[in-house]
Amino acid sequence: QVQLQESGPGLVKPSQTLSLTCTVSGGSITTPSYAWSWVRQPPGKGLEYMGTVTYDGRTYYSPSLKSRTSISRGTSKNVFFLQLTSVTPEDTAVYYCASTQTWSGPGEYGSWGQGTQVTVSE
Repeated sequence: QVQLQESGPGLVKPSQTLSLTCTVSGGSITTPSYAWSWVRQPPGKGLEYMGTVTYDGRTYYSPSLKSRTSISRGTSKNVFFLQLTSVTPEDTAVYYCASTQTWSGPGEYGSWGQGTQVTVSE
């Protein structure tokens, strides 16, 4: 089973870009049928799907975040990335990366990272 680990800054200033990396071990991000997603949980709220990149580079985004979100795969390492632009305090959340063995849409994930807290504040 794959393991995932999120990394990135824990504090981002308003209007800046939030950038996170998910490092994958125990499997390759180019393994056919696999998909790699970002999900977040704001304080006191439920999980919110952000987007996905598939093993072959296709991307899918939540309509509510699409204009500010970019998800991509690493070219030489077993990683994938999240960028969220123009952040506000409402983007404060625990951010998770997750994997799906066969992508059929958001909501079912086989493995999760432990999550990383990101706070948007001056």
